[in-house]
Order: sequence, then C-alpha cells, then structure tokens
Amino acid sequence: MGLTGRGGCSSDGCMPQLPYMQGTGPGPITPDGCPVEFYALLRARGEPEIVQSLAPQGADILELGAGTGRVTHPLVELGYKVVAVDESPDMLAHIKGAETVCSPIETLLLHSTFDIVTLMSFLVEIPDEDLMRGFLRTCRTHVRDNGYVVLERHTPGWHDTASTYERTNELGHRISMRELSRPAPGLVSASVEYRVGDSVWTHSYQTRHLDDDRLERELTAAGLVFDRFLTDDQRWIAARPRPS
Repeated sequence: MGLTGRGGCSSDGCMPQLPYMQGTGPGPITPDGCPVEFYALLRARGEPEIVQSLAPQGADILELGAGTGRVTHPLVELGYKVVAVDESPDMLAHIKGAETVCSPIETLLLHSTFDIVTLMSFLVEIPDEDLMRGFLRTCRTHVRDNGYVVLERHTPGWHDTASTYERTNELGHRISMRELSRPAPGLVSASVEYRVGDSVWTHSYQTRHLDDDRLERELTAAGLVFDRFLTDDQRWIAARPRPS
C-alpha cells in the first residue's frame, strides 16, 4: 500500500445526513457535524497506547473514522502501517504518512484484511442501529481471523449521569457542553461549543448507550465475539472474529 489516497467522496457517497448531527462554525463541517478546523487542532489522549497493547510491532491497522489524524499520526510514529478511513476529504487532507481512503464506514470494501481494526470516538454508540450494525460488519469484513477489533464506547453510567459543563483542554481550547437532554432511556442528545480565540464552532449529536448485553448481541450478529476490556473503566473493548 502506498501513501496516497484512494476512493473519492461525493455528497451521495457519504453517510446520510442525520437531523440530530449538525455543526456550525468557520471552515468545513463534516456530514455528521464535526468542525474540521477544530478537530485538526486536537491531539491523542492515550488512544495509541491502548491500540499498542494489542498490536504487534509493525502490524497493519485499519482506522475507521480517522478524522484529521489525531490518533493516526502517533500510530505511524510507533511503526504501524495505518490505513485511515473517513467520509470527509477535508478531514483526510490533514493526514500525513498513512494511506487514506475516503469512504463511509458502512459501505467500505477494501478487499484487504488487517491485524487491528479500530472504531473509536464512540461511533459504535450512534443511535441509528442500521448504521451501527453496518460499522460492525465493516470491522468484521476487514479484520484477520487472528486479529482484533478495538471499540470505544462511553464509560458505563455516563448516559445516566452526564451534565452540562465548561472546561479548558490541555491546549487551552474552551469546550462547553451547552445543552443536554435525554429524549429516551439510554439516549443522550447534546450540543457542544468549541472556542479557540475568536473562532467558535458548535456540534450537536446524539448517542445511545451500548450496555454489555446489547454489546454481546451486536457483536454476535456481526460475526464477532467479546474478548476483553482494555481499560479498567470498561470504555475500551477488544473483540475478535467468531470462530467458524
């Protein structure tokens, strides 16, 4: 695999526009409401080390929903061969040193398999069940039989206890959860504001709790099995292909 992009993204080739995922602010906004210019400022927060705990040196990694490369670049620096997938060409334009593929996750078909497939950023908790199941099928299609799928969900209990907040991250950016509601059991609807200098972005989204029982059912339906939790807070999950 070379270090070039492959696949093109057009408006009819991206994830369907979901009414509960919207964004505003300067610069490009992805179909799911993410502000590209703000995301390009962010850095990894321990995710590469979690992946490294499973990935042998020099492993092939498929990163689904890679964004601007916040996690991609540290993985490359650790010596991994990364293929970064995102539906936004504006996001992928920020990625260096890895092959990029512009595609929705749920329709991705690379005809290649990988030692590790990652689905981070709580994508597995998207409320649209068809999309979520499509994401997991893509994970199974692209992971080797002896490989791992790495999933990130919210810490158990978050959907019941989360509240509005204002904080400053380690880079000095102001992040405020301005609105938060619970339209249904296990479902959180939120609106976050990001402020850097005079630039302000907003991102509205929904997330549905993925408890252990539902996790097991959805993994089984996708041809995967739960392997173990990768962190004590049970936020990070390792799954493996289901034996034939």
